[in-house]
Amino acid sequence: MKHRVALVTGAGQGIGEAIALRLSRDGFNVAVVDLDSQAAANVSKKIEQAGGKALAIQADVADRVQVFAAVQQAQRTFGGFDVIVNNAGIAPSTPIEAITPDIVDKVYNINVKGVIWGMQAAIEAFKQLGHGGKIINASSQAGHVGNPELAVYSSSKFAVRGLTQTAARDLAPLGITVNAYCPGIVNTPMWQRIDKEISAAAGQPEGYGTEQFAKRITLGRLSEADDVAACVSYLAGPDSNYMTGQSLLIDGGMVFS
Repeated sequence: MKHRVALVTGAGQGIGEAIALRLSRDGFNVAVVDLDSQAAANVSKKIEQAGGKALAIQADVADRVQVFAAVQQAQRTFGGFDVIVNNAGIAPSTPIEAITPDIVDKVYNINVKGVIWGMQAAIEAFKQLGHGGKIINASSQAGHVGNPELAVYSSSKFAVRGLTQTAARDLAPLGITVNAYCPGIVNTPMWQRIDKEISAAAGQPEGYGTEQFAKRITLGRLSEADDVAACVSYLAGPDSNYMTGQSLLIDGGMVFS
């Protein structure tokens, strides 16, 4: 995989950062895309300090023009394009009666439209280069089973699974595979925010939400970002070449499917 090119969105922290670092270790040149330009630069610097090649790009995945520009910049800089990881996402707590139009728009603009724009930009790049490639989307165990207090987030991740399956069928003739990864409870800043919101809504101290969700984990622990990155490494590498349309659960045994 040496000198292959991957782009990871939402790569400034958490799961996205772990994915970017892992793909670099796998031999990819990595475009680190994040809304926070400084966070992207920090991860890019870590990759370069470890001997890899990276490019920091500031972009809002909800903006189609910015996503296409990011992919084109990565392609120009590294002279190729092979893998996109549509990782960026948000997960606000949304009890049914508290859902507002603004919340729905914000979550769907990032979690669903951001995936669509990423797929479109990658397809354009693969066609320009005259070869296939790999599209890897972020779903969730909450995209397999509806999670309490996370109605909008869960529904957005169910949508990603549907997009992944449809795109896999549509793009197979072009030599493009499309798969998704489905994390459970990952020890990241995003989960810490979710825990705070769920715990507060229940009138409980911070940590209550984590305690309740952790009861559903068969392996008995929260996952780390590196656990998820290992799954994405497999999807980005040659060992998954005969896999498409799948949404792999990497959740410690929260959901069996």
